[in-house]
Amino acid sequence: MGNPVKFEGVSEELQKILDADMDQVEPRRRAREAFKNIQLSIDHVLFKEEDARMYRRINEDLIWFVAVAQEVRNARKLASSGYGVFAMDYPGFGLSEGLHGYIPDFDILVDDVMEHYSKVKENPDLHKLPSFLFGQSMGGAVALKIHLKQPDAWSGAVLVAPMCKIADDMVPPWVVTQILIGVAKVLPKHKLVPQKDLAELAFRDVKKRQQTAYNVIAYKHKPRLRTALELLRTTKEIEQQLEKVSLPLLILHGKEDKVTDPSVSKALYEKASSTDKKLNLYDDAFHSLLEGEPDEMILRVFTDIISWLDEHC
Repeated sequence: MGNPVKFEGVSEELQKILDADMDQVEPRRRAREAFKNIQLSIDHVLFKEEDARMYRRINEDLIWFVAVAQEVRNARKLASSGYGVFAMDYPGFGLSEGLHGYIPDFDILVDDVMEHYSKVKENPDLHKLPSFLFGQSMGGAVALKIHLKQPDAWSGAVLVAPMCKIADDMVPPWVVTQILIGVAKVLPKHKLVPQKDLAELAFRDVKKRQQTAYNVIAYKHKPRLRTALELLRTTKEIEQQLEKVSLPLLILHGKEDKVTDPSVSKALYEKASSTDKKLNLYDDAFHSLLEGEPDEMILRVFTDIISWLDEHC
């Protein structure tokens, strides 16, 4: 985790840009600009099908009139199906300013996202259209928090492997967690939280797992102390409020997900007060349903998403 990747055929000058410390936003922006043509040319099923003019780049999370995807591939696929896609990088992630991978307060992050999409909705060409939250992994937690704060503001939500609970195997033992809570009061920004190899856990397809290296501005270090504790706190809050979820829901989760717990997606489906809800569980699938599965599974999941959106618009 965090070790520089050496790309074959890349110039020494470009490699130096990629090896820079990405804690601050300027090195991330330089790396993204210098590497984007290589990144967009990788052999991935979602890069093969659509016209690049049909999407706006997103890197880490949230859309509107469909709202939150983690990769440019997802935005392109949604846009090609006729949906307007709006996105933002969270503070400290992607190309946004802030210390890389640092979340001092998850609720403030959610408020920032709500403000951004409130401004999007002010556009007279858009404000009468149906608007859907679309959240993947941590984006799923953001989408749910937005809904809980704005229960009547959205037409529905698509949640892909939502972070309603972090899988038990991903959470440090209780004693270690208590120690980290104490240390976080003094060293909140330090990268000290033990973590398994996320790419191995999240990507079932080996070739696509290797392609994660091409996301050169993704945070690849151990989680920062405050960030990890905020994620744990947030998932516990969401898990206790599942019955308050009232908007139309499509929940999609891999049965073999070892990053976020699919049993909590089942609980969300069962406890949500919404009368319009659907749960799709995929045999053998890992966490990254839209990026890390074999081509046929990725296309199947996207077909399920587009079909549900078409039915609700």
